[in-house]
Amino acid sequence: MRRHDREIVALALPAFGALVAEPLFVMADSAIVGHLGTPQLAGLGVAAALLQTGVNIFVFLAYATTAAVARRLGAGDLPAALRQGIDGIWLALLLGAAVVAVVIPTAPALLDLFGASETAAPYGVTYLRVSALGIPAMLVVLAATGVLRGLQDTRTPLYVAIGGFTANAALNVLLVYGFHLGIAGSAWGTVIAQCAMAAVYLTVVVRGARKHGAPLRPDLAGIRASAQAGAPLLIRTLSLRAVMMIATVVAARMGDADIAAHQIALTLWSLLAFALDAIAIAGQAIIGRYLGASDEEGARAACRRMVQWGIASGVVLGALVALVRPLFMPLFTSDQSVIDQLTPVLLVVAVTQPIAGVVFVLDGVLMGAGDGPYLAGAMLVTLALFAPMALLVPSMGGGLTALWWMVAGLMMGTRLVTLWLRARSGRWIVTGAVRA
Repeated sequence: MRRHDREIVALALPAFGALVAEPLFVMADSAIVGHLGTPQLAGLGVAAALLQTGVNIFVFLAYATTAAVARRLGAGDLPAALRQGIDGIWLALLLGAAVVAVVIPTAPALLDLFGASETAAPYGVTYLRVSALGIPAMLVVLAATGVLRGLQDTRTPLYVAIGGFTANAALNVLLVYGFHLGIAGSAWGTVIAQCAMAAVYLTVVVRGARKHGAPLRPDLAGIRASAQAGAPLLIRTLSLRAVMMIATVVAARMGDADIAAHQIALTLWSLLAFALDAIAIAGQAIIGRYLGASDEEGARAACRRMVQWGIASGVVLGALVALVRPLFMPLFTSDQSVIDQLTPVLLVVAVTQPIAGVVFVLDGVLMGAGDGPYLAGAMLVTLALFAPMALLVPSMGGGLTALWWMVAGLMMGTRLVTLWLRARSGRWIVTGAVRA
């Protein structure tokens, strides 16, 4: 167990740092652009949400690449592991180019669809069109992060994320205020920082590929295999995002205080998810390596230990939420009606954290095993159960607390059951360098 603990900590702690660093990009942009004026900040808010959504739906580039690379590493074939990672990076470039081709001409329509006001929309369009140029780099960062995680290296992504955040903040100040480029300067700062991050990752991966004789040229069969492995995880991600969108729509219909409290609860939920997702990332890398090495018992033992970590982490995080609740809420609002709605919701979040801990860990274990089709199916089942129940909450007289019982209780509980059954069945244990 101590060996597994060391592996989990060594991978999870740097992964957590890298996960937290990424949202700081938007926070830095918001802090700097906010001083330009309210319309600029409003435009940034909508454009940044669109940009994050457009990038985050391709998070499978990191997840699928981590599992595939770790398998080949476990099988002792480092050149093939690097070749697999390079295929993922080529796929990221192709997808990035396609997204840019769609986003730039449709930016005004997208801002309008997401409800940007007449005064905020021009600034949002400017930010979205400029920052879209960095989407290929952002997707390369995702894929290359997956390569390094698969190689059991989460420290390099942490260092790159910290460097990228620092460069982004400095460039924003310089371009927005030094060169007086306004919101476009903020977007260009983000593009330059993301391109620099991608360049660092590519340098590391290319150096490793040349050292071990892995080819760098595009391989259509390999790119196609990467896309096929990622497709189920894309379905899973879209289903999960649909769950959260439905919850937000329902909360918005309840009233201003309810949607305000809901957004604050979502902010905390996202922060807690970073901590739990770090263990899941460790699970992806460790499980993939064990299965690649045909070590079934090692994979089972690692899974059991990570579940214990997930439970313990959930208990600790839940206790922290309950204890710091009175200190947390005033950071976001002084409106007593919002606080009244938020207080019981945060208790729901606190109580259900142990469930979330196990869900995140098992999600990572099955991703590491390359069990994407099952994860996609399980998430579709969860969405099918959650959607009607959440939509019925207002008509049944339920409030925001009832809605969050649907999110943290029903949704996460359903995921727990489906993932636990799969983990117990052992059907996810498929050994070898490639999951047949």
